[in-house]
Amino acid sequence: MNNKKFNFKHIHLGGLLKARAEELDLESSFLCEFFGCENQDLVSMYDSQTLDTALILKWSKLLGYDFFRIYSAHLILYAPEVRKIESKSKKILEISFRKNIYTKEIIDFILEMLSTGQKSKGQIMQDYGIPNSTLHKWLDKYPNLK
Repeated sequence: MNNKKFNFKHIHLGGLLKARAEELDLESSFLCEFFGCENQDLVSMYDSQTLDTALILKWSKLLGYDFFRIYSAHLILYAPEVRKIESKSKKILEISFRKNIYTKEIIDFILEMLSTGQKSKGQIMQDYGIPNSTLHKWLDKYPNLK
């Protein structure tokens, strides 16, 4: 799937499923038979922003693309690094998301923002918590995306 202009902040899963199915030239009749549903159910899935995880898993297998990766990319880009949560027993838990697992789609997304002038290096480092050294490694490794 082409994610160069994809916005990882606002995910509309149904639209992504439809685009991938069209990319693979899959007929609606085949998809309805695969999912055991009517055409209106298929249209409803395409219109839906989210779907049940078991259904996402089936779509991922059928379309040969890990749609869960999109949500992982969202977490890497937009989840807070550390936040405190108070439970009922007043214990404070600290949750820290690892930000060192960047997929090719995330790298393309970041470098596209940089190349179009949508964000500066400083803004990218501040907004997404990407270290300066990592950003420069990407720029060296993917010079055609600058």
